[in-house]
Amino acid sequence: MKKIILVALLTLSFFGTYAQEAETIKDVQKQNEIKINGLFLVLGGLELTYEHLLNEESGVGVSVFIPIDDEVYDEINYYVSPYYRFYFGKKYAAGFFVEGFGMLNSFKSYNIMFNDQFDVIATDQENVTDFALGIGVGGKWITNRGMFAEVNFGVGRNLFNDRGDYDDYEVIGKASISIGLRF
Repeated sequence: MKKIILVALLTLSFFGTYAQEAETIKDVQKQNEIKINGLFLVLGGLELTYEHLLNEESGVGVSVFIPIDDEVYDEINYYVSPYYRFYFGKKYAAGFFVEGFGMLNSFKSYNIMFNDQFDVIATDQENVTDFALGIGVGGKWITNRGMFAEVNFGVGRNLFNDRGDYDDYEVIGKASISIGLRF
């Protein structure tokens, strides 16, 4: 009788171990994510992101932003932002994360000239392109079917085009409230 119970327990422990390995393998097979930033949709822009998961605690990706509303279009033309993330959660590439990012950004700069009575006498507009480096933090929550929600915030500094005027975009921000799918 003791031998039968021992064999049954060993068999059950084997199946339990096999199920955990199968779940880990299933998670590893899903290493790509696509997401859309809902916050920017509300504010008049479209940001799409692709991320490739390197392992259970890191991933690389790229975000692309373009304005879709005229009010947003007055300031920024676009940005492309590659990033690297390090995850601290218990699930595969989920939970709290820290990211380092770069950002190629283009914006409109306005030069306004005033006369002695502070009347606008001329306006000049130019497109300025710059590259920034920054750091961000956030969190990702994922379901068993691969749907997820993500919140993050980052800040960086443009490295070039220090114009020294009132519309100098020396410090840039990056924020998202995104939903997406891991596949």
